[in-house]
Amino acid sequence: MVQKQIAVIGGGVIGVSTAYFLAAAGHQVVVIERRGNVAEEASFGDAGVMAPGYVTPWARPGMPKHLLAYLFKQETPLMLPRKMDPALWRWIRLWLSECELENFRTNMHRMQRLIAYSSDTLLQMERQLQLQDLPIDKKTQGYLQLFRTAQDVALAEPALAILAELDSAHRLLDTDAVRQLEPALASQTALAGGLYLPHSTTANCSLFTKQLKQIAMSMGVEFIFGSSVSTITQKNNQLALEIGETSFSADAIVLAAGAESARMLKNLGINTPLFSVKSFAATATVKDMDAVPIAALMDETYRVSITRMGNRIRLAGTAELASRSATVPEAARRTLRKIGIDWFPHAANYNNANFWCGLQATLPDGPPLIGATPIRNLFVNIGHGANGWAMAAGAGKLVADIVSEREPEIDLDGLTLARYGVRTFS
Repeated sequence: MVQKQIAVIGGGVIGVSTAYFLAAAGHQVVVIERRGNVAEEASFGDAGVMAPGYVTPWARPGMPKHLLAYLFKQETPLMLPRKMDPALWRWIRLWLSECELENFRTNMHRMQRLIAYSSDTLLQMERQLQLQDLPIDKKTQGYLQLFRTAQDVALAEPALAILAELDSAHRLLDTDAVRQLEPALASQTALAGGLYLPHSTTANCSLFTKQLKQIAMSMGVEFIFGSSVSTITQKNNQLALEIGETSFSADAIVLAAGAESARMLKNLGINTPLFSVKSFAATATVKDMDAVPIAALMDETYRVSITRMGNRIRLAGTAELASRSATVPEAARRTLRKIGIDWFPHAANYNNANFWCGLQATLPDGPPLIGATPIRNLFVNIGHGANGWAMAAGAGKLVADIVSEREPEIDLDGLTLARYGVRTFS
């Protein structure tokens, strides 16, 4: 293998994981991040869920009707702008088409293939790097999806059918079984049942990324912080990065810049339906350890996860389309507080929670984009949406194999730009 000088744009969990595997393959790697440290954007407010069965496309049968029913309520899983531009309309039309059953099945199978590979890869990393000895707030009590209504159960049926096909460990529980599993659940909140994924875990994504950065640095990876890449240029088969008035060349570039990736690709004439979706999180300090959840949970109605991270509880979810502001709207605050109070009212004071928002690069069908582009030696690792933490290890290793001209360990069908009809350099 020829050693290459490789620039990775983006210091989230995706970019750092990619850099680690590239360095492990013997390359010289530099990570360029516009913030002052790794995991300062989408990776910072991640819910921490590592649940293969939980990774499903937002585009699924019944979801448009479900979201529309809550769109104009005070607490809602989705917020839309008052005026939508053509780009958003195009994205929504694509998303609606992906909600058809056959498209959903295809997309979920693609995501499950990647998440299974990523779970195995992360397990190997933990053993090799002894990450299990580091304080990543990991727990193994499983993952529980809460259904408030019978409609929530019906909405989950297509995903349940695929989990059964894949022989993925899961149990559909009635109300009594859910409350036995999670005795601290508030009794006054309506509950129609739940889906339990016993082998799922949670971990602190931001802390893991910082730990992996230290390991990568010990392998020779250089990190450049506080630097934004304005453009990527190509001259005489050589790629160059423009950072302010500075330009430097690289043998290969991996774009893992999350929400900024669409702009950089568009400047190169590569159009994708990548769209920035703003997500939210609230983190509150635990005041009663007897009132906290045992497992990680997801409120399926509002698409908000509930995870315990040491002496804190994190509520993460809801989405706002077409907003790049750094503010957390009151509707998102109300929704996150409601989830905490509805399910675990005595665990924390949610009114004193710290709120966060960040942009996630999201594709209408669900699976990310991995690998080559139409430009020689330019690669992507983008579009993971809310599943970046769960997919990071596998996606990073796949990109490192592709850049190193090694055969990927899983089939990449449906995970590349080819699914949007983009011809890639090979």
